[in-house]
Amino acid sequence: MLAAEASHGGGHGEDANHGQEAGHDVATTHDMTTQVDEHGEHVEAAESHVDEHAKHVQHVQHQIANRPWSALYVAAFFFFMIALGVLAFYAIQFAAQAGWSPVLFRVMEGITAYVLPGGLIVLAIAIASGTIGHYNLFVWMDPEVVAHDKLIQGKQSWLNLPWFAVRGLIFIAGWSLYRYFARKFSIAQDNAEAGDNRYFKKSFRIAAAFLVFYIYTESIMSWDWIMSVDPHWFSTLFGWYVFASMFVSGITVIALVTIYLKSKGLLTFVNNSHLHDLAKFMFGISIFWTYLWFSQFMLIWYSNIPEEVTYFVTRFQDYQLPFLGMVVMNFVFPLLLLMNSDYKRIPWFIVMAGIVILCGHYIDIFNMIMPATVGDRWFIGIPEISAILLFAGLFMFVVFTALTKAPLLAKGNPFIKESEHFHY
Repeated sequence: MLAAEASHGGGHGEDANHGQEAGHDVATTHDMTTQVDEHGEHVEAAESHVDEHAKHVQHVQHQIANRPWSALYVAAFFFFMIALGVLAFYAIQFAAQAGWSPVLFRVMEGITAYVLPGGLIVLAIAIASGTIGHYNLFVWMDPEVVAHDKLIQGKQSWLNLPWFAVRGLIFIAGWSLYRYFARKFSIAQDNAEAGDNRYFKKSFRIAAAFLVFYIYTESIMSWDWIMSVDPHWFSTLFGWYVFASMFVSGITVIALVTIYLKSKGLLTFVNNSHLHDLAKFMFGISIFWTYLWFSQFMLIWYSNIPEEVTYFVTRFQDYQLPFLGMVVMNFVFPLLLLMNSDYKRIPWFIVMAGIVILCGHYIDIFNMIMPATVGDRWFIGIPEISAILLFAGLFMFVVFTALTKAPLLAKGNPFIKESEHFHY
């Protein structure tokens, strides 16, 4: 009986010990599984962190690689827009049959000689950035980005490389053809007999037609070449805003070239009243530009729609100095320097104001392009300064070469005597 109990007890004890051992084994196995799971989660988290870091590094490297392309594009567009702004101003003078400005026509014709080469260079840089480059300027040219972006996919019928190139060539062809025929008729009018104003009438007609073409194409060009670097953002004022920038920059360069030629003993028929009128336009269009800038900024900021306000949030956070500095240079300085009527007649004062205006509008274009392409990696250094010097040299070469091709006085213009004796 004891033996049986002992045997039974022993058997139960062994079972209990076995159960404890089994329970210990299960617990140990569970702990090990938990440790393995936690280790796996740590490994996955580490791998995810490494992937995010690698993506961040790749993104930063891409922004750094974008900077030379962006610097080149900003400078190329800036000098091109000066020539295009002068072309519009020139056409307006003919369409309005202005009597004060014919003495400046040859200066305007010289500056507009840069429209064709300048426009082709801008278009070439834009296309090259998406072909031989790695989509350095326009993200909508990158198939990988488009594949994961529903909004850009919806705009693909417009934002695609072949159609972008075709539109650009149409714009440049139209602008260049007007410039070619306007120049041709202007010189032909010089050689016409007294009282024969047929070439002037042709100039008037093509100027009126060109201005209609220009209003449409300048707006579309500003959407394509500037606004589409931020393909998610849009502004209905943007075409006018770019126009104001190019218009005041172009008029400023007319004044600077005129003052330079006059200082060399040329353009003796240009007087202080002509300079005064140019300075009035510099002042007036600067105020117009400020109105458009404030209208665009205030309405978007106040409405606070996420897809719209992001544009200004980025610029206000990462580009605060150039963003606010540009407003001071393009509004405050012209206001203070050119408000007084007497100062508008002083050449060195106009030059000082003109340099500030041009620097301000270069920074304006800089603010339009750089945030979308280089993010917070911006700096005005070797790429930017080199690009400015390159295109400034090319611009001056083309303009002053064109100025040597014809007399500096458009003597055949029927309003030339009125212009020569323009005083008030």
